Amino acid sequence: MKHPMLLSSKHHFTQLLFQQEHVRLLHLGPQALLASIRTRFWPISGRSLARRTVHNCTVCRRFKGQSIKNIMGNLPAQRLMPDFPFITVGTDFAGPFMVTDRKGRGCKITKCYLCIFICFRYKCIHLEAVSELSKDAFILTLRRFVSRRGLPKQIFCDNGGNFVAASKELKEFFEVNAKTIANFAANEGVEFCFSPAYAPHFNGLMEAGVKSAKFHLARILGTTHLTYEELSSLFTQIECILNSRPLCPLSSSPTDYYPLTPGHFLIGRPLSSLPSPCLQSTNANRLDRFQRIEQFKQHFWRRWSHEYIAELQLRTKWRTKSKESLQIDDLVLLKEENAPPLYWRLGRVRKLFPGSDGLTRVADIDTARGIVRRALNRIVLLPKPDELEDLESC
Repeated sequence: MKHPMLLSSKHHFTQLLFQQEHVRLLHLGPQALLASIRTRFWPISGRSLARRTVHNCTVCRRFKGQSIKNIMGNLPAQRLMPDFPFITVGTDFAGPFMVTDRKGRGCKITKCYLCIFICFRYKCIHLEAVSELSKDAFILTLRRFVSRRGLPKQIFCDNGGNFVAASKELKEFFEVNAKTIANFAANEGVEFCFSPAYAPHFNGLMEAGVKSAKFHLARILGTTHLTYEELSSLFTQIECILNSRPLCPLSSSPTDYYPLTPGHFLIGRPLSSLPSPCLQSTNANRLDRFQRIEQFKQHFWRRWSHEYIAELQLRTKWRTKSKESLQIDDLVLLKEENAPPLYWRLGRVRKLFPGSDGLTRVADIDTARGIVRRALNRIVLLPKPDELEDLESC
């Protein structure tokens, strides 16, 4: 230890020596690995080589289970272009909530769920009570939503079984009955856009809406069991409160406009505010109702584009690009919550799906059970083939 042999960290022998010592000491960390090597040798830039050896170890990489993260994607066009509310919506389920079949003793307690529809442009929220998580129940919920809010062009959701089944049935319905339905409805069928499996951050808008709804439900319900009608009424009241929230930060000046809310795009004012004064006694020559309504709409859209859209440009997290770029034929692991790291499925990247900014956030992985589509938060990148050969030769 007084006169150790000098080794170059770039030499192949030094790299094999570090790999051998790392395996012999049962996959030791970088600090202890370097301390063990320095008992006989003094590697130049040995600390970086020790870190690189541990980082490129397949067993250590598997147990660490660190998935790939990339910079936050660009805002979709559906959130930036002005249009009517609920033209593009996202939907999700929450619950279960316990409901009773009647009031009083001896009542039967069953489960009930919350289905949320949220407008992509103005964050208008629509809440529905659903009795079960099935295809038929969701289609009935969708019919109630369409009857009150209008037919949407796109519905964004996750890969829940009821969503996939409803998408297939609606598609078949529009294809088979295209001649009997009105032309506009047949030509403009509902388009379902599914996010990758196990990727809730792809539905961040819906998850935030569910969180806001649960905020009020947890404080109102507690351990109380309501009937189905009472729970539906509570959902409607929470919907009113959520649609009266400001879309942008409030100003401290008392002369500024009333804060813009989703209710302005639904009824022209917050849903929880008092009604406007009666104008029936006003001279009709002073009012042109159609032009005034159009002026209100343009005013709201102008404020929406100047105040609200500017707030959406900020990336709150995932601000840097990933250092590890996923390539086709890369060896990866599929991260699974209900299995230990040694049982995670091994696969190869077969197809990449870059976003509008050219960065990949979704990939198709070829596994022993077939090809599955996963987001980067479920993909663990393993060392390259040349690095694996060095480890096997060791």
